[in-house]
Amino acid sequence: MTTEPPDTTPQDGNRRSDHALDLENYLPALLTFLAIKFSSGASTIYRRQFGIGITDWRIMALLAIEPWMVSSRVTEMFGFDKAAVSRSIGFMQAKGLVETRFRDNNYRRQYIALTPDGLRMHDEIVKIALAREKQLVSGLSEEERQTAVRLLTRMSAEIPKLTGD
Repeated sequence: MTTEPPDTTPQDGNRRSDHALDLENYLPALLTFLAIKFSSGASTIYRRQFGIGITDWRIMALLAIEPWMVSSRVTEMFGFDKAAVSRSIGFMQAKGLVETRFRDNNYRRQYIALTPDGLRMHDEIVKIALAREKQLVSGLSEEERQTAVRLLTRMSAEIPKLTGD
């Protein structure tokens, strides 16, 4: 006896919502799609050339600006979960890219900084990151690029109001 596959055609008409988002004009979706695609490409490049992922890179970039910061600051800045930050720091420490210290016998607050090797790697990756940014905005005038930065900065300032922070 042969069994036919179940009919997967909707029997009760159109399943589209009259309230569906227009993803081509919904700014949060556009920002998300852009960020995911840009980060994914960066992660591929950085893994292949340097053996680190995008989370590692973001932490390195932050440590190049603020050495000896506590790991909770990394979590706060990027919205990463504590476990992801801890894994990344442990990975980079094993690779000799970051150094950690504790101060005043407080073993709950770990301070992190790039090692000299970590700084060298950071500086090499910055060249690639800036070239990718330049390509990303190549279709914009300098005025449009500055406007985009100002608008994104203003939108970022609104995030705490959306999350209750």
